[in-house]
Amino acid sequence: MRLHDDIHNYYEKIVLEKILEHGLDKKYNDDTMADFCCTVLNQLPARYIRNDVDMAFYLPQLERMKMEEQVDIAIEFAMAQVAKKRNSQQ
Repeated sequence: MRLHDDIHNYYEKIVLEKILEHGLDKKYNDDTMADFCCTVLNQLPARYIRNDVDMAFYLPQLERMKMEEQVDIAIEFAMAQVAKKRNSQQ
């Protein structure tokens, strides 16, 4: 059995949107950004989908808002972790 290339975790899309919205992609270098994304995604449940358009159509607005809130909380935690790591390296 071969996994399809189009299967992905929907939270990745929301995390990317939030990263761009907060300008975090300009705040951290690529190495820190990779660690940051892993920290954020590891706090969130997996929500695998095949097509984003299906998720957008079938996902109730309230559930989307809840997912975004979860991502915001995970991002705040990851930012604190990055700051803590930077402070311990100084």
